[in-house]
Amino acid sequence: MTAPTTPPHAPDAPITRPRAQVHFGVFFQGVNHTTIWSDPESGSQTDFASFERVVRTAERGLFDAFFLGEGLRLRETRGRIHDLDVVGRPDAITQLAALAAITERIGLVATQNTTYHDPADLARRLASLDVLSGGRAAWNVVTTDNAWTGENFRRGGYLDHADRYERAAAVLAVARGVWDAFPDATGGAGEGTVARVTVPGTDLRTPRDLVLDATTPRSPQGHPVIFQAGDSPQGRDFAAAHADVIFSRHGAVLADALGFAADVRRRVVAAGRPEDDVKIFPGTAIVVGDTPAEAEEKARWVRRAQVTPATALSIVGNIWGEDLSSYDPDGPLPAHDPVVAELGGERGSATTGARTHEIARQWRAVAEAENLSIRELVVRNAGERGFTGTPEAVADELTRWVRTGAVDGFNLSPWIVPSGLDDVVDRVVPALQERGAYPAAYEGGTLREHLGLRAPLTRRARDRSGVLDADSEPTPVPVP
Repeated sequence: MTAPTTPPHAPDAPITRPRAQVHFGVFFQGVNHTTIWSDPESGSQTDFASFERVVRTAERGLFDAFFLGEGLRLRETRGRIHDLDVVGRPDAITQLAALAAITERIGLVATQNTTYHDPADLARRLASLDVLSGGRAAWNVVTTDNAWTGENFRRGGYLDHADRYERAAAVLAVARGVWDAFPDATGGAGEGTVARVTVPGTDLRTPRDLVLDATTPRSPQGHPVIFQAGDSPQGRDFAAAHADVIFSRHGAVLADALGFAADVRRRVVAAGRPEDDVKIFPGTAIVVGDTPAEAEEKARWVRRAQVTPATALSIVGNIWGEDLSSYDPDGPLPAHDPVVAELGGERGSATTGARTHEIARQWRAVAEAENLSIRELVVRNAGERGFTGTPEAVADELTRWVRTGAVDGFNLSPWIVPSGLDDVVDRVVPALQERGAYPAAYEGGTLREHLGLRAPLTRRARDRSGVLDADSEPTPVPVP
């Protein structure tokens, strides 16, 4: 919630990958407060026309992937539905299946939750998307630790925080077992034998042994690509051991991104994989103008428009632990201290009472020193998000990030939908191509090829040292 304190540049960062190219994905978030839904140019976030416009623009710009968030239940604040969420969010795989029919090359990433989905059913639906799209599907593996989401499911309840990634690893192993059970997609109908997959029972919502049949053949890329977005030590370890791509939040400060990349790559090697086996795609945003001054002015407008009065009151109310809708967003912070002992995970993580009091003290000090209203404080706390400047300046900085090894690409969040990618595709992409820092065409036909990924993990053998061999023949790996 605070503005970055790390310098935005790392002047001494050496160029370690002089030929590296920038890769882009687009993150269509759905429910969020960083997209300016209130602007007259904004379209619906559930109308298919919005998804179509964004994905066609992204494919025209040679983006690697169209990335969809998922919400299995409307968020709640102290037992009440969060009003700003009452807009709807269609199922990700359903949306992507429709988009597969109107696109040819761009990858299609579905965020899917491992805490509540049935692993065999999830594996089948993802494999179906992969086959029907010609090998363009990916799965962003996410977990959930709140009980109110679990109430939407037959099993109900929730998993303790420590168990979430254990469950995720088990679900992913089942899915890969199902995908590996079908013979390679190299011959005609009836060629090869479909194996049955036996999954031992565990105490993580699989109380008995399961015997599963694979009903969907493999796509040209073998398995859906695996994305992962956790940033905790557990999340980073999970990505290092299991993912093809990690979607990070380290996309605003180069020094921070370099530190994150070094940490992830250490974990990847410790997991017995080649250092470059996991691609890093931070979420970020781009604002461009004809001049530096014009770009900065536009960025200031974007930051303020992203924080509506209702959003500002909601964010501050989440810390104070009460409904502040009667407050004036252009007035001062509440004079009293937060009243809650502990907040739930409405916004993705729990906040203890001690922490809320500390945040409140910090916010009050800043607001008083700078004479800021509630809304102005929230705008200030949002800090810089991504890259602002002329197309040429932005292209230079994006190139620098990739060629210093901080990232492999960027997952862009448009600040307005559906037109938010137009400036990037029409102005930034050509500037990158002029610098030799952006592809001139798609590499191959599958998402795995676009990203330069090796074969799926379970289709690779290990050498005697325990390191995965990228070029070996496929070797079956049993489901744990």
